[in-house]
Formats: sequence, C-alpha cells, structure tokens
Amino acid sequence: MALLAPSSLVLGLASAAVLPRAGDHYPEKHGSKHNHTKLNVQVGDRPYFLIDDMDEGSLKDKLESCSEGPFAPSDFVFAHRGASLQYPEHTYAAYSAARRQGAGVIECDVAFTKDKQLVCRHAQCDLHTTTNILNTTLASKCTTPFTPANSTALASAKCCTSDLTLAEYQTLCGKQDGFNPNGTTVKQYMDGTPYFRTDLYSSGCPKIVTLDEYIDIVDGWNLKFTAELKTPEVPMPFDGYTQEQYAQDMIDAFKSKGIAPERVWPQSFLPSDIFYWIDNEPEFGKQAVYLDERVDTPAGYENATASLPALAARGVKIMAPAMFALTKVDNATGQIVPSEYAIAAKENNLEIVAWSFERSGWLQIGGGGYYYDYVKSVINKDGDMYTVLDVLARQVGIKAMFSDWPATVTYYASCFGL
Repeated sequence: MALLAPSSLVLGLASAAVLPRAGDHYPEKHGSKHNHTKLNVQVGDRPYFLIDDMDEGSLKDKLESCSEGPFAPSDFVFAHRGASLQYPEHTYAAYSAARRQGAGVIECDVAFTKDKQLVCRHAQCDLHTTTNILNTTLASKCTTPFTPANSTALASAKCCTSDLTLAEYQTLCGKQDGFNPNGTTVKQYMDGTPYFRTDLYSSGCPKIVTLDEYIDIVDGWNLKFTAELKTPEVPMPFDGYTQEQYAQDMIDAFKSKGIAPERVWPQSFLPSDIFYWIDNEPEFGKQAVYLDERVDTPAGYENATASLPALAARGVKIMAPAMFALTKVDNATGQIVPSEYAIAAKENNLEIVAWSFERSGWLQIGGGGYYYDYVKSVINKDGDMYTVLDVLARQVGIKAMFSDWPATVTYYASCFGL
C-alpha cells in the first residue's frame, strides 16, 4: 500500500525557526582549514537507505558491492545550490557540505542587486522565502511587503535582490527555502520548510554569498563552477543595466580571478544568453549549458526535440532539460528507457546535463511528481531513484547530474567510475 503524507506535510508546514537579523559576525567557516589538504569524501547514510529500498536485482547488487568505497569527488556530480536538501541554499554551509559529499562542480545562481552587483540566489525575487528579510527592517524595501493570509486570500510577499544594495543584502541570513501560505504573521509565514527538508542546519545566521565570494570559495577547494544567469524578474534594462552587460559581468567575474574557462559551465534558460556567450566569450561559450524549460508541455517537448539540430548548428554544445524529459516508459516492456529528446540530443552530438536529483520528496507520493513525470507510472518508492539515475547515466549517457544532496550521486559515480 502506498504511504500517504499528512496534508500538513504536503503543504510543507514544518516547524522552522525564525532567524535573527545578521550582524557583522558570521559563524566560523567550518572546514576552511582543510582547503589545501586531501579531502576525505563522506557520503553519509542516505545512499545506503536508498539502496536498501531498491528492488532486488543486478543494479542493487552492484551498488551494494561498493558500500565501503572508496568515494571520490566527481565532475559527474553538480551540487544544486550546494547541499540544499538539508542546508539553506547558496550559503557557505551548503557549499561546504556539497564539497564534503564529493561534488566536483558547485553551483551559484546569479542575480543582481540594486547597485548591479552579482550575488548567489536561486531567483532574483526569492529573498522572502530563502532569507530572514521579512524579520528585519529591510522588509520595508521589498517589492511587495508581507500581507497576512485572511479568509479570502493566502499570505504573500515579494522581496528581490534588486530591492537592496549589496551592503544591505550582505546583512541577511540564509534560511531553508519555504513559506507557509496560511501565515497570519511573519513568523508563521517563514515557518514553511517542506516536510522532506530540515531546519537543523539553519541555526545562527547561515552566510549568504556574493558571486566573487563563491568563486574564491570553490577555487580554494580546487573544484569547478557552474553559474546560472537567472532570468531577471524586473524589466530590462534595469536602471540602464542591459541583459548583455549582465551576461558579460558574470563571465568577467571569473576572468578577473584568473579562472580557466574549462573549469566553468555558464548556464541560462534564455537562449539569447547562450548565444551571447558563444559569440562573445567563445572559450566560456563552448561549455554554456542551455537550460531547456520548453519541455514542460507536450507541445513544447516536441518543439524542443525538433529544434536540437538547429541548436547544435548554432554552436550549442550542452542541453539541460529537467530529468523527466530524458526518460520514458517502454509500453511493451514496462522498462524505463531513453526518451525521444535524449536520443535526438545524442544524434546531434549534444552533451546532456540533467536536473535535479533529490528534489522531489517521497517518491511514493505521486511517483515523485515533476522530476519523474514521464516514468511516474512505474515509480513507487525512494529506492527507484537509483533505477532512474542508472538509466540516465548508462543509457542516456548524461554528462552530469545536478543534485540537492550530492552524496547520493557521488556514491553512484564512484561505484561506476564516473
């Protein structure tokens, strides 16, 4: 029988602490003293939990045979916002945990502040769900101030990086992404961590970072970078700041620090950004990752698949749709197999990066939802995650997998020598 979550869990109304406003002090950067020493990668107990939950078979036997490692960093493992399953995303702690879990590539989603400085946030306008801004005096600067829920409307707020200067942004604390739409107070609104995440690592004031800080951190660990130019949520140009300058500034941040282009995978959902990098920064552009959200509708999926030859001819090298678009169920066998999109990408010599592992909560709820949409009819438990990853790795042939908990993918990558 499928296990159903209580409605309060599905809504993500967990008990999250309301963070204090940041001062000038941040907790010590744990692990920084290990920057220049050999790292002992640790995968923790989650991969073993998932393997125990798998159906019996050759894949489970293979993964069990790797139980004692060794585990090593892998460029197959892209840390999605750090280790964001349990740590507040795009914080030093999330990046540090991702490093410890073996991510070879760590992500910074890039947004800009009011004074056009670049910072790491998943969206330009997510400060109300990923930081403590509503619990500070800066709440008055939000695009849309907090409005409590009432009998006819849900609670709302909208706080953007472009509402704040860099100096103001840097006073904020990170928190686990989430909100309670039924909140009638700021405290209740902020108390909305999804059921499958935790506030255990949100105590104190998790340090949010700028793009420059992120580059220094990851470079200090001798790892690689993937930076996503977030689609602006304000009209562009913004106070004279053009989309092209924004795209160039992100690349210039790496160039100014002497980062070799082969260590960087720039990303964007906007094809114009990808084409800009190909045309104007070709050394970086040849590793540009086209995040393809066109696949989210059936018609869009067909159009996206048909467009792959033209994109390859235009110079695009790497496509990155949500992982659901890369697999399907073979009706004759009931097995998970590569999708038409995946086959077309390979036929056109396009590499593929998939997203995002460990972002779905319990897979017994609706077959894992969005990220497993085309195979959810054969998904019924968390152990099936590794079945899907195996198809993506060994049949689709993805270049890398984004994961909110890199350890689960590191375990697989080390086991299969990726």
